[in-house]
Amino acid sequence: MEDKELNVGEYVDLMALLLDLQLKDEYRDGVVANFERIKAIAQVVNEFALPEDIEAAPTFEP
Repeated sequence: MEDKELNVGEYVDLMALLLDLQLKDEYRDGVVANFERIKAIAQVVNEFALPEDIEAAPTFEP
């Protein structure tokens, strides 16, 4: 996979178009800011190293 930096503003615009969502200009900056936060949180999770021998549990039991 190529190492491309995600342009969050472009992503929000394209997803609004895809979903036929009429995103008002006054809300766009807030939506982009929230997706920037989501991206930062997801990056921390995705960078967490897992051991090679780990197996997914078939069911979740708290």
